[in-house]
Amino acid sequence: MKTSSTPITDRFFAIINPAAGGGRCGKLAPGAIDRLQRYGVGIQVTRTSLPGEATELARQAYADGYRKFLAIGGDGTAFEIINGLFPESLTRGRATLGFLPLGTGNSFLRDFTANGIEHSMEALREGRHRPCDVIRLRYSGTPSATGQRDPSIRLGGSDGAIYFMNLLSFGFPAEVGALTNRRFKRWGELGYILGVFVELLRLRHLAFAHRLDAALDWDRRQCLFLTFSNSKFTGGKMMIAPHADAADAKIEYVRWSPIGRLRLLWLFPRLFSGTHVEHRLASRAAASRVELDLQGPVNAMIDGEILALHCRSLEILPGALDVAV
Repeated sequence: MKTSSTPITDRFFAIINPAAGGGRCGKLAPGAIDRLQRYGVGIQVTRTSLPGEATELARQAYADGYRKFLAIGGDGTAFEIINGLFPESLTRGRATLGFLPLGTGNSFLRDFTANGIEHSMEALREGRHRPCDVIRLRYSGTPSATGQRDPSIRLGGSDGAIYFMNLLSFGFPAEVGALTNRRFKRWGELGYILGVFVELLRLRHLAFAHRLDAALDWDRRQCLFLTFSNSKFTGGKMMIAPHADAADAKIEYVRWSPIGRLRLLWLFPRLFSGTHVEHRLASRAAASRVELDLQGPVNAMIDGEILALHCRSLEILPGALDVAV
């Protein structure tokens, strides 16, 4: 662990996930940190050794007085840190989150730049940041993970909620992720491709009862997937929610109706351009709150994490987090 003589209130508490990006993060992080320190950015550095550990590290650092945090890894690293900062940062002092995007996805940053690492370096050097929204997911029961997360680490905040800034997805993407974690995780990117093909072969259309902004009627129709987004991208380059704005105080909702295997393969490239929302099978809306009427836990993909959750509601927290972008 490196130390800094900068006062704790001006110092970034940097959390490295050395496993991010297939181990790439662990190799590149020291050089990136040294560069930031040469710019005069005060940094206190620690590393994770277990999935989920960044949440506990951030929670303790916040309690110790840190208010600036640096996620060195991918979207999952930022997700874990956010859940260590909330809900305490809503009442005990705003937090700032910066990024050194050395992981696989780094989806959130793509709303602001295609040049992730250099853009982040410049923002941190100049002390540049802006308020962004955060989404709060309330759930019942005890969440569980399909990956290798330490079960002793609390997944959500102290209020029994989970916080995120990218997206929540039900249906096909979450089922692929859950299957990959269970059976193909050790094969990396190839394992995910295998998961896609297996789920495509047994293509299922599921129903996730929901309503937006206290609508009178529940939507109980089957679908290919539902997503609730705060930013445009997921999986690195997939523009799942092209109308999303991370600072508009809205949750961007995208639904795709049931579809056959061949048509799904044909239309799949449109997910990368964002034109899928223009197709007759798609629908979108912007909401401040979403209610869910699920009968029990379902697979949910949240900022790249796959969790089994009994989801109850989503609400937007406008401008709740400062991000260095």
